[in-house]
Parts: sequence; structure tokens; C-alpha cells
Amino acid sequence: MSEGYRGRYGREESYSDDVIFGADASRKDPRPQDPGPQEGPGRHTRPGARGSAVSSGPFVEVETVTKTYGSGETAVTALHEVSLSVPPGEFLAIQGRSGSGKTTLLNVLGGLDRADSGRIRVGGADVTAMSDDELLALRRDQVAYIFQGFGLLPILTAAENVGIPLRLKGIDPTDREERVRAALAHVGLEQHPNQTPAELSGGQQQRVAIARALVGGPGLLLADEPTGQLDSATAREIMDLIGRLVRETGMTAIVTTHDPILLSLADRVLEITDGRLGESP
Repeated sequence: MSEGYRGRYGREESYSDDVIFGADASRKDPRPQDPGPQEGPGRHTRPGARGSAVSSGPFVEVETVTKTYGSGETAVTALHEVSLSVPPGEFLAIQGRSGSGKTTLLNVLGGLDRADSGRIRVGGADVTAMSDDELLALRRDQVAYIFQGFGLLPILTAAENVGIPLRLKGIDPTDREERVRAALAHVGLEQHPNQTPAELSGGQQQRVAIARALVGGPGLLLADEPTGQLDSATAREIMDLIGRLVRETGMTAIVTTHDPILLSLADRVLEITDGRLGESP
């Protein structure tokens, strides 16, 4: 069982690790754990964090990756020999129509799905050669996600949702509380730590999701249509927030979006069409 959470009415409530973190939560990586609090919401600022992307070699490298779903006459190739190189600190935007392969690309980059062929490296590690346990460690320690549908656990408060990555890393509770508080402050929700998702607006829920993504100090941020369920005014606020935090932390970010404002914030824009990636016109 995971340690107890204090519910909104003051009583201790315990949930299994499977309920809180999913079935992978009990599988621990034997490597040393996170060293503790760092600059900003969860990491040291790298060179280039407040300017353009660093050109010291790729942080993400994709070589002729193909992914097909189904077989025979019903087979659908979501990615056609996609190649991509993203330097450390770059904010890359990928645009494309629904069904073009955007989400599939993010999923294979972050180890949520496996490519059929080709090679993917993240931070120098060969993702395509990783075991299931190694992919779990990659998702826990290196990669953060922001989903269009927020992906928050409804039984947990904002602070508890943000703290999930730190719990998975085994961070000390006192340290974890401080880092969660700082992450919520970075996204403007320091006054709402005890609200559940149902008590927050759509924009506030996405801010919680952003804080959760950044609190663990990931090297790579993957965001799939992060403003897709928000009204235009709220979407602009979230887009500006993502852009600012990416610059401040210096992480590498790959965002899929249709929104021209978010596209304008990126260092580079690519377009994916029927699973083929190319320069945006």
C-alpha cells in the first residue's frame, strides 16, 4: 500500500499503488534516486534556457522509424520512416491533421509504444532497445507528458496529483511537499493545492498537469494538443505558460498543436502528413 493521503475532510485515506500510479508503480529501478530540489520547478537551468536552443548535439534522435497498426488489408502505417533530430533545449512544435501520426510519434518517443523499425535515442539512450523495466525508468526519470485531456486522478487533490512523479522517485516527504508547493506556484495555483480536479476549471486542471510534468525535472517534455479542450482565452494563457516554463527550465520540448499562437512560440515547426514528417510550409 502507498502511504496515506489526508483527504479533504481531514481523515487519512490509503489507496493501493496500482490505483494511484498504475500497475507499474510497484516496479522500482535500483539506480540512485533523485538528488533533491533543484532550480525552478524541478531542475537545474541548462545553458540556453532563456534564449534559443543549444546546439551541442541532439537530445532526441529519430532514425527512419516506422509504426504500423493491424496487418494485411486492414494495416495502417501511422509513421513512415520518420527521421528527426532535436538539440537540447529546443522547443519543437509539430502540426498536422487528426490521424496524421502526431500522437503515435510522441508515444514512441516517450516509450509508451514501440516502433516496428528504426531507432530512437533520448538523452543518448537507445529507447528502441530498452526492456519494459528500462522504459518504465525512462518515463519516470527522463520524460514528462502533458495530455489534451489533462490525465489527472480524480480522487486526488491538485497537490497530490503534482506529487505523483516525486513519489515514484522515492523523494523524501518533506522535500516532496516543498517541490510540489514550488511547482504549483510556478503555474499560478499556489492557492488551490487542496482542490480536486472536479473543483477546478479546465485551465486550472491543465496547469496542474503542467506542474506535474515539470516537478520531477525531466529532460524531455512531450505535450499532445495541450490546449485542445480549452477556450481561446484560456488556451492563450496555457500556451504562454508552457512557452515560459520551457525557456526557464531549459528542457527539450516537443509539442503537437494546431494553434498558430503556440506554433509561434516554438523554435522550429515541422508538419506531419500521413505519417511522413517534413518542414512546415
